[in-house]
Amino acid sequence: MKNRILRMGLLAVIRIGQNSRATHLIANACNAALKRQSELKIFGTDFPTPDGTGIRDYIHVEDLAAAHIDSLRYLEDGGNSEVLNCGYGDGYSVQQVVERVKAISGVDFPVINSERRAGDPACVTASVQKIKEVLSWQPKYHNLDAIISSALAWEKRKLK
Repeated sequence: MKNRILRMGLLAVIRIGQNSRATHLIANACNAALKRQSELKIFGTDFPTPDGTGIRDYIHVEDLAAAHIDSLRYLEDGGNSEVLNCGYGDGYSVQQVVERVKAISGVDFPVINSERRAGDPACVTASVQKIKEVLSWQPKYHNLDAIISSALAWEKRKLK
């Protein structure tokens, strides 16, 4: 029974996708490419990073869902409650993401450079050693193009 519930939970997460009203860069860039919004704002181009934009550890929705399912299995098998970071341990800049969304979608949407938001750090990446050790978690989609392609496909399906 518990395996059936876990499989159903994973399917539900994969079918749901990202809420496009969120402030997540990839969803917003996909919406700009699909003409759901007129432009994309970049908040901060003066960070101490190679291209001046913030670096973040973007994760594919299926890797995130798998980590959650692995966590449930771990707890059901008697594992202790743990705090685990989920990500890839490295990141991409906002500018890199925007360039890849434009290339993958084939749409050169307008981008507006805005001031930094208060408190935004230059770089945020996950420390993933513990999740790999505790859950033996291994991501399958550690690839920016795969992440963007899936997000773009999801947003296109929502248009139908």
